[in-house]
Amino acid sequence: MKAIVGTYECKADAKGRIMLPAPLRKQLSGGLEDGFVLKRSVFQPCLELYPMAEWNKMMEKINKLNRFVKKNNDFIRRFTAGVKEVEIDAAGRLLIAKDLLVFSGIDSNVVLSSAVNIVEIWDKDKYEQSIDDSVLDFADLAEEVMGNLNDGEDGIS
Repeated sequence: MKAIVGTYECKADAKGRIMLPAPLRKQLSGGLEDGFVLKRSVFQPCLELYPMAEWNKMMEKINKLNRFVKKNNDFIRRFTAGVKEVEIDAAGRLLIAKDLLVFSGIDSNVVLSSAVNIVEIWDKDKYEQSIDDSVLDFADLAEEVMGNLNDGEDGIS
């Protein structure tokens, strides 16, 4: 799957439905038939939308964990807590279950943000807080995470 690109703003209606912007729908169109998985994020107060193919790849990794190791079993339970199979309807809308709306704090203003192979779904105010430069120095983070990465060919610049 190609990387998903873009950050989009939209609104959630009273039922928790969000209309996916057309450019994002187009990028996700290859997975429309297979559906998607919507889950709580591990590290942030947002939701993660996995195309089914990406979810299946993740499950292959998780299924390699020994469930007779308590930490592994606890991780699996928490990682899959609140997981829902979802579809994008004919009108291009995604329904977010109430428990996931509560977890993420989504009320009406929503940000859909690409995260390589998945889409993060945020309450707009929480998203803005998460990317606020005063919370974390992004330059330091970029250097720490990507500074020693070299792909062996042209490098990363």
